[in-house]
Amino acid sequence: MSPHAAILGTGLIGASLGIALRAVGWEVAGWDPDDLRLGAALQMGAVDRMAGGIDDAVSGADLVALAGPVPAIIQTLGGLTTDALVTDVGGVKVPVLEAGRHLRRFVPGHPMAGRETSGPAGASGSLFRGATWVLVDDEAAGDDLEEVGRIVQSLGADPVKMGAAAHDAAVAAASHLPHVTAAALVGLVGDDERAMALAAGGFRDLTRIAMSDPSWWIDVLVANRGPVVGELRALGERLAGLAAHIEHADREGLEHVLVQARTIRSAMAPPVAGVGVILEDRPGEIAAVGHALAVSHVDLRDLQLRHATHGGGGVLTLSVRADEAEALRSALREEGFRLVETV
Repeated sequence: MSPHAAILGTGLIGASLGIALRAVGWEVAGWDPDDLRLGAALQMGAVDRMAGGIDDAVSGADLVALAGPVPAIIQTLGGLTTDALVTDVGGVKVPVLEAGRHLRRFVPGHPMAGRETSGPAGASGSLFRGATWVLVDDEAAGDDLEEVGRIVQSLGADPVKMGAAAHDAAVAAASHLPHVTAAALVGLVGDDERAMALAAGGFRDLTRIAMSDPSWWIDVLVANRGPVVGELRALGERLAGLAAHIEHADREGLEHVLVQARTIRSAMAPPVAGVGVILEDRPGEIAAVGHALAVSHVDLRDLQLRHATHGGGGVLTLSVRADEAEALRSALREEGFRLVETV
């Protein structure tokens, strides 16, 4: 008999979770306050059935996953009564842990995965593959932690145990601060039409996350405001230090900061090689790239398109395993593409 899961909230993460669970043998009931979103989740195969309410969804469930915005998760937890194993996917953990203390079996969680888009339309069962999935271990029973860990691993994610406060401090630095910084940078440069006209790949890379759903981010930033404000002030101090180095033409000081940053960032990079492809402004270019990927049998890890400044075309960078790069280059040359050197 298949295990049963109830997913409360069928946006991007909830629908992706439903698809992933169904793929490994779970039967999934979904509920969402937005009937249209729930219907879309059913149509795309994220849930087996649409529940008529929270109680209907939870009835008979072995696992209950709360996947709405953080305020909705906290509110739902407050009125939730069940003996099933309960988890959530919220981006802030201290208030969620507090809200679920009355539950007999509760393991707060946070998959470090997502996209700029929101809603079930962007959902994918592969969203969690290779992602870190934090499991809060402050008060959860050992058996429950292990069970959620096994479920997470079955979806291709890597479970990591962490305390709620430690999690909130870490995501404030590594996730929340980058988003606020990107928003501030877009606002600053966006006020200057000449600067925006010159914005290229580096600016787009740095500010990509500013395209995320503002309402979701407002909820997260407010819920985690203490750690976020602390990180913003720390960033301000670092920027002030950089400004001083530049103002005084302190080349040695600048070199120390930039070399240190490069070293740390390089250590984060996966062992991949970038293959740059020059795209012309004509039909069929992307299809030809796809054919080269297919015949070379490489493992595509990432791709990035840098548009030409004027008109169409540009440079498409394909990131693959280092030992597969030459096979891809050969396949692309067979398709008639010109290649460029990439870092």
